[in-house]
Amino acid sequence: MSIFLEALSWLATPANWLGESGILTRSAEHLGLTFLIVVLASLVALPLGTVIGHTGRGRWLVSATGAARAVPTLGVLTLAGLWLGIGLAAPTLALLVLAIPPLLSATYSGIASTPRPTVDAARAIGLTEPQILAQVEFPHAVGLIAAGVRSATLQVIATTTLAAYTANYGLGRFLYTGLKTRDYAQMIGGAIVVVALALATDALLALIARRLRTRTHSFADEEKNSLKESL
Repeated sequence: MSIFLEALSWLATPANWLGESGILTRSAEHLGLTFLIVVLASLVALPLGTVIGHTGRGRWLVSATGAARAVPTLGVLTLAGLWLGIGLAAPTLALLVLAIPPLLSATYSGIASTPRPTVDAARAIGLTEPQILAQVEFPHAVGLIAAGVRSATLQVIATTTLAAYTANYGLGRFLYTGLKTRDYAQMIGGAIVVVALALATDALLALIARRLRTRTHSFADEEKNSLKESL
């Protein structure tokens, strides 16, 4: 309990929040790297998952990337660090390996689970494949895609602490410095900040996902009614 109180005292010290190595700067770095990883992973996983889900081809790739979840991120980071050297390149690569599978799986599942009669009806009235994706399959899949983004983001936030393993970056510096110097108040304080960021981000993403599902479901219902009228 005394260590926890010391951690709270460390968090309550204004000097620990300011400066180039303060909590605010480290938090901004942590969130910035998380955002970058999720964007890069989305640029790979969302188009690929959409194509696989729509065509049904390449489903083995979803299973193969899913197996990557079992690979220890610290092990990937160590190998990447030996290959790429000190800096952010190694953690970026390791975190991408972590973030892509849940996004790819969620996108594929959402697109592929669109009811086939609805897709067939869309083709029957002359919709092109891009129109089917945009007006039928994507509105149906948006809930699962949002869940995949949320899952990937939380995993990355928690694991971005490893960026401090090869770079002086992010909230992980408090954990590594605290462990190295036996300053456990700093170590636990840094962990508390990471947890707080994860909880706040999760709440924000949950709110965005809820509103997005409401809007896309309304749009999807309108499209289904339009398809029924056309038939």
